[in-house]
Amino acid sequence: MTKENIITIDNKEFAFEPGETILEVARRNDIFIPTLCHLKGTTPTGACRICVVDVKGARDLVPSCAYPASNGMIVKSESPAVIKARKNIIQLMLASGNHNCAIRQFEPDEWTQFHLKVLKEDNYNELCPVWGDCQLQDLAYRYQVITKALPVSDSKYPMETVNPFIIRDFSRCILCGRCVQACREIQVNNAIDFGYRGAKAKIVAGADVALKDSDCVFCGECVQVCPVGALVPKETFENKKRFEKSKKVRTTCSYCGVGCQMDLTVQDNKIVEINGAEDAEPNHGSLCVKGRYGYNFVASPERLTTPLIKKDGKFQEATWGQAFELVASKFMEIKSKYGADSMGVLTSARVTNEDNYIAQKFTRSVLKTNNIDHCARL
Repeated sequence: MTKENIITIDNKEFAFEPGETILEVARRNDIFIPTLCHLKGTTPTGACRICVVDVKGARDLVPSCAYPASNGMIVKSESPAVIKARKNIIQLMLASGNHNCAIRQFEPDEWTQFHLKVLKEDNYNELCPVWGDCQLQDLAYRYQVITKALPVSDSKYPMETVNPFIIRDFSRCILCGRCVQACREIQVNNAIDFGYRGAKAKIVAGADVALKDSDCVFCGECVQVCPVGALVPKETFENKKRFEKSKKVRTTCSYCGVGCQMDLTVQDNKIVEINGAEDAEPNHGSLCVKGRYGYNFVASPERLTTPLIKKDGKFQEATWGQAFELVASKFMEIKSKYGADSMGVLTSARVTNEDNYIAQKFTRSVLKTNNIDHCARL
């Protein structure tokens, strides 16, 4: 950095690199500027305007996510004009659909009727499934926004529930575009985009078909970046208990050898949701469909909990010691009768590097053969 590149934000001077935006400088220095459409690693759009700031000398408030910092620039992140603008934007977003998160101000009868209408449309017997984990709701509380003066806008599109992993609730979509950016710029699947115009605008898959009929691979990147309840994992929608205590557990995905880091949401000792760890390499929050949604087997009642050994044509429960002893004796019998090279081991690129390493170690050191291979692809 050079001494010439200095920007002043909220009466504090900060150095910056050429090309950095106001938002990047602010976040690097722990200055809060809210965002809804901004997605790290993608082209900034400035669509939601919630990140506007007051720049001295500028004619209007500017979107900090897309506005480059310049030497000598003086910025206020929460001037009266900025706060007023953010409140107006939040009000409009809350009035744009079924954001029934107890922020909207109703008379008792109005609230009851509105809530019953939402329950009927959602086919869901609680408030919004992301209640308490919604960025729009957080901002509404932060800026003390209510929407009494604005009429509720009915959704023009029904909820899409036919997909195997993802529920699309267009009534809660704020058209921030984060899902589109995640799909097109991060995952590069190009499965979804903006469709139609004006009041009819929506996020469409292909030629406005269900996700299951499009090029979507159900990686779930769009779900993870959605700031509201427009995209929800089907399992979470149906099974997650919103008011039950949960904990986050960081772990490594075991579906392949890449080593993606992920955060498990655990309730009552069961996994109810998986998200990619955004602060960790190598995936930086991204996951494939198996890593994000393939976890039902963990608590499956059909899962074997003890080794089985077949005797007289029937499986019988055994200890691990008995199972290992049987397998080892069979290996030794084959090796003694036909030689070590009569045996071979096949592994997979879909297991971890450590599993593949120990498999080849076992093959060469214990079985005494070099006959080991794996598919060498994903």
